[in-house]
Amino acid sequence: MNREKKIIRVAFDTLGCKLNQAETEALTEKFMKSGYRIVNTEEEFDIYILNTCTVTHIADRKARHLLRMAHRRNPNAVLVAAGCYVEHAANDLLKIEGVKLAVGNKEKMNLPQLLKESGLVAADGYDFSAGYHCDNQRTRSFIRIQDGCNNFCSYCIVPYVRGREKSVPTEQVVTEINDKVSHGFKEVVLTGTEIGSYNYDGLNLNELIDIILKETSIERLRLSSLQPQEVTPSLISLWKDKRLCPHFHLSLQSGSDSVLKRMRRLYTTDDYANAVSLIRSVAGDAAITTDIIAGFPGESDDEFSESYNFCKKMGFARIHVFSYSKRRGTAANIMPNQISPQVKKKRSDLMLALAEEAAAAFYSSFIGKSLKYSGSRKIMETGTDIPEITLRYLPKAIKI
Repeated sequence: MNREKKIIRVAFDTLGCKLNQAETEALTEKFMKSGYRIVNTEEEFDIYILNTCTVTHIADRKARHLLRMAHRRNPNAVLVAAGCYVEHAANDLLKIEGVKLAVGNKEKMNLPQLLKESGLVAADGYDFSAGYHCDNQRTRSFIRIQDGCNNFCSYCIVPYVRGREKSVPTEQVVTEINDKVSHGFKEVVLTGTEIGSYNYDGLNLNELIDIILKETSIERLRLSSLQPQEVTPSLISLWKDKRLCPHFHLSLQSGSDSVLKRMRRLYTTDDYANAVSLIRSVAGDAAITTDIIAGFPGESDDEFSESYNFCKKMGFARIHVFSYSKRRGTAANIMPNQISPQVKKKRSDLMLALAEEAAAAFYSSFIGKSLKYSGSRKIMETGTDIPEITLRYLPKAIKI
């Protein structure tokens, strides 16, 4: 009597940036096309894959915690660590009970094949023929258009774990977006390590966006992150097309010019303020979000005050606050005048309080205004057409 073949169940977790999210999304599709069944992490799984981040020591700690938790939940499952933390310190992850494979960024997209070649997943006795698909309830998809960074900011480990800049062919990006549209996605987020440096066969980011708007019917197009020096009049003029989401994540890291110089950032606070002014001249109600590092080596009380006051002046919709984290191999790791954990926490707490104030002020600015609303998954899924709403109260949370 033939025994029924087993279906292999795979669960994914992702830490870190939108690029990681895009890669996990693409990897999920590869596993589905290879005949695996995709399940969530609360279900029983045979394989658990964690796409890691290593931008801070907290990201490293979260990765180790998630892997240990996955092993406790399913002790017999094969655990796989993938991505940036593997590039940085693979041995740390391989020491965790249950972790059988650690795969870096260059290899992780080949994981379905690597699992078979490693012998961790045997073809005999398993069903790889069904081409299982999970029920997609999402309306937003992440598309990788670029990877790598050439800047080598003094605090940042990303160029060491992601490598040098490389861009995805324009035709491939357009094909992927059209495929997403055919599967019901309403919004695409263009992501990468430094998407502002996109350049494929002489086509830059401006030209890529223009081609996407002309050659796809995606309803909403969003950019993941830009550097202030990449914000130009020709780029911002594209936002006259209402399909481009009025959201700009504009990296800052510090509002002090002297700290920016030590960080090896390629702009000043004046450059940053000019970029914000340019954005608001075209998209006045745009949400501008940013990242801030508190407690960078040598940051004085005056420099922190400069940073705090600059952030307050910019009127951000959201501020992502990070305490400086030492990363082995970076220039800042060995800089003098490292800031104590207590001071870093105090400054982070002050920035977090400012972030809450800034978000509340941004949301409040829309009270009484009529806006086109397309952010509700329920509305998207049911097809209900609600072209405008009027905000009459301050919502507890708005997803930007």
